[in-house]
Amino acid sequence: MRTTEPPDSPLAELRDRLTRYPADRYPVQHATAQFHLGGLLVEANRIDEARAALACASELFGPRRMPVEHAKALNALGAVHRLTGDLDRAEECFASAERRFAEANLPRERGAAAFNLGLVHRQRQDEATALDWFRLAAELFDEAPAEAAATAREIAASLLATGEPQAALDALRPASERAEKTGDVAARGAVANLRGLAHLALDVPEQAIEDFTLAIAANPRGVRPGEYAMAKANLALACERAEQPDHARLAAAQALGVPDAAEPVRAQATGVLDRVGHRPCALPEVLDTVAEDNWPPLLREELSRWADLSEPDRRAAAGAWIDGQLARPQTAMALAEAWLGGLLELPPDAMERLIRSTLAALASKEHADAFRRTVSSAMIHFHVPQWMRLRDTFASVAAEFDGASAWERWG
Repeated sequence: MRTTEPPDSPLAELRDRLTRYPADRYPVQHATAQFHLGGLLVEANRIDEARAALACASELFGPRRMPVEHAKALNALGAVHRLTGDLDRAEECFASAERRFAEANLPRERGAAAFNLGLVHRQRQDEATALDWFRLAAELFDEAPAEAAATAREIAASLLATGEPQAALDALRPASERAEKTGDVAARGAVANLRGLAHLALDVPEQAIEDFTLAIAANPRGVRPGEYAMAKANLALACERAEQPDHARLAAAQALGVPDAAEPVRAQATGVLDRVGHRPCALPEVLDTVAEDNWPPLLREELSRWADLSEPDRRAAAGAWIDGQLARPQTAMALAEAWLGGLLELPPDAMERLIRSTLAALASKEHADAFRRTVSSAMIHFHVPQWMRLRDTFASVAAEFDGASAWERWG
């Protein structure tokens, strides 16, 4: 079913062009509009409509009338087929496009088709054939550094899958250099993740930990959650290999804490936790091994995880944090201050939710007063607006609990 677009939208303009240039009288103009329409429909995730538009464009351009434009439409149509899992049709489109681009002596366009053929064979789990196509694409992208760098990453991934980690590291060099030169943060993260996998395969987990930490920094949870979760799951595996169970536990939990994390990511993180043991919150133990200046980002990531947990799990995590702080009297004030700072970085509703879970967990603790006093004292280390926000939120949430007068000590 076709969606009605606003009259001034690019989609509406293209549909109007299709009406003004019917296919039987203006085949080239009609095909051009269908081609651009297909691209916009893919971006809008209207896949069935996109497929129909691109199929029409490829047919109207025709292999004899306009072979290059026909090949471009086929390449785009193949991408839609690959997206929907119709790999046979995708391969047919890409292979035809690759041949026609070769005949027209268009190396960059031919490289794109070869790259897509590599992706098709990867989806078929035929990494050896995928590698051949990616290598051809890399040769054809000699004059296109951005495409060459992306292809180098795929070559490395195929080399890893075929058991050649050292060759994968070598293949990543141009991609790494390109990412650093251009400041492409997402590409830098992808390279770091692949480099970490190669170091894991070479049994150098300490180096892999550095790589995956860089990948996480390049893929913030709120910006690229899927890539963040993947890097966290890989970090968990590297920490386990390096015999750092608390770090592995924390990273695995944070990978699983990303809503809609990919199933392979969840499976890997769950496997790590099954081996090293589950805990509601492993952060206090990790902070024992980290310089205090490096605590804030760790708190930020863990509290973001708490915000997405169910209430029982969030209360359990908060309870583990309370126990951790109480068990560390020498660093309790610093821990409380770092924890409060992390809370202040959350959206107001998430901050209130976490405080509510913490107070619920605290109600059953034997030494609740000690935690309460430390947190209250830590609040005054913040500037007045932040201190007031903390004090008022704690007091407001505390009023929801029985015996609210006991919470007057906050702030």
